[in-house]
Amino acid sequence: MPRIPRMLRTDSNQKTVYHVISRTALDGLPFKDAEKDELVRVIKRFSMVYAVEVIGFSIMGNHWHLLTEISPVSMLSDDEVRRRFMLLYTKGTEFPEGQLEHYRERFSSLSWYVKDIK
Repeated sequence: MPRIPRMLRTDSNQKTVYHVISRTALDGLPFKDAEKDELVRVIKRFSMVYAVEVIGFSIMGNHWHLLTEISPVSMLSDDEVRRRFMLLYTKGTEFPEGQLEHYRERFSSLSWYVKDIK
């Protein structure tokens, strides 16, 4: 049974809080300590790149929960978008100026944030 689509708030100039749940693909492959530690490292990394504050999280044996606060697109200045781009890509990568709005939207997107974590 497919999940119900997430309700996203797109008309706001305020931060919005979301509860995210993700399960492992196979029940026979539970998270062990090493996988949990790596997942926490990945979540921390992408939380610096995206306009996301993790309020709380829980990593269980076969799934994880995040309580996140997402900043809206309007809160990211051009310089902030460029700074976050440099955190995402390797040093020496030049920022594509024609893609400024794309990255502004991306760094305020819950969907992109979760995709990158996974």
